Amino acid sequence: MTAIKKIRKYLAANPTGASSRILVRFVLALETEESFLLADLYRLDYDVFKLALELLDEWRLDRYYTAKGQLLDMALHLSEAEPAASK
Repeated sequence: MTAIKKIRKYLAANPTGASSRILVRFVLALETEESFLLADLYRLDYDVFKLALELLDEWRLDRYYTAKGQLLDMALHLSEAEPAASK
């Protein structure tokens, strides 16, 4: 299973967790080429951190285009659902 699919499953299972919020911001930053504080990745537990690094590696590969779109849709949905106060 690719990191993109693993993160999508992780976000679906943990939509409101602190790690999910970091991953959502990370996905959106990758897609929009916006800045992202690497220090935020260090807040993730080690397994999720490794997954984020795998995502970074996969993100550059065009063959995962469909999976990227599905993950991006989920990240956008979760970012819109997040209360404005926690941004």
